[in-house]
Amino acid sequence: MRRRKMFLSCGDALFDCFSVPTDGPATIRLDGRVGGSPLNVALGLARLGRPVGYFTKNSTDLFGRRILAFLQKEGVDTSLIVPTSRNSTLAMVELDKTGSASYAFYTGGTADRSLEQSELPAQLPAAIRAIHIGSYTTATEPTASTLVALVKRERDRRFISYDPNIRPSIEPDLDLWRARIASLVGTAHLLKLSSEDAELLFPKQSLESLAQDWTRRGVRLVIVTKGGEGAIGFTGHGVSAAVPGVHVNVVDTVGAGDTFQAATLAWLEKHDALGGAEAADLDSDALRALLSFGARAAAITCSRRGADLPFAADLKDFS
Repeated sequence: MRRRKMFLSCGDALFDCFSVPTDGPATIRLDGRVGGSPLNVALGLARLGRPVGYFTKNSTDLFGRRILAFLQKEGVDTSLIVPTSRNSTLAMVELDKTGSASYAFYTGGTADRSLEQSELPAQLPAAIRAIHIGSYTTATEPTASTLVALVKRERDRRFISYDPNIRPSIEPDLDLWRARIASLVGTAHLLKLSSEDAELLFPKQSLESLAQDWTRRGVRLVIVTKGGEGAIGFTGHGVSAAVPGVHVNVVDTVGAGDTFQAATLAWLEKHDALGGAEAADLDSDALRALLSFGARAAAITCSRRGADLPFAADLKDFS
């Protein structure tokens, strides 16, 4: 029997607090859900039946205890999580009429932003074959430098996945985000970002030129998600493919990109392509199948409230 590889996702651990309509301006009602981009990736992998752990610094406050219990309930290994008495990060989420989300973050001195390099595990379990990082914890210190140190240390032994998932409301300096991407393109084997993020950071460059630059510098697979318009991918060997979006009745888009990321990693693992050389070797048919699977998974999340990612049973041909 083929040995199952384990994933490790690292970074954000927070509560998304959705604004619920009220009768007037004097009252705010919030519906809290466990969130965080890399945490959602871990959740997505677990629901797709993939062994996965989570690494972050997590609060022992009310929110942090719920985060830990949620991960454990979903089957995510929490043994590497670092506890702290610092407060949890909170994100206030407002949805527009199309279901698109806008965020306001409460992040001052919070748990997931305070991870120090001295708190890195000295050695990762041998079963871990892939590490994913992303979002604001790769741009805010000291956690950013800590996670970068981790993936640079492990790059030659494990597959590295990175999604910048830009959050200007937390870190408004776009040059800092550009510098972080530049520092990781020689480390990450897989780099996924949204077309919105690409347009925000690199408005004068085409997706093709960005992908060529990044693959020339060491990325083996670049994927750009385009919301309802689908996705496009580029391999390190110059193969590209695109797929259209999957039509659904959108409830909201929270967690859609994270779902795509989790689905991508799960697909690569299932098809024995969870390695730099193997990812770069995908032909156009395989790349198109990968993108289609990610788009289908993300569409399911968009059809549900919040980051309610699909299980393998929701994607009937995947187990």
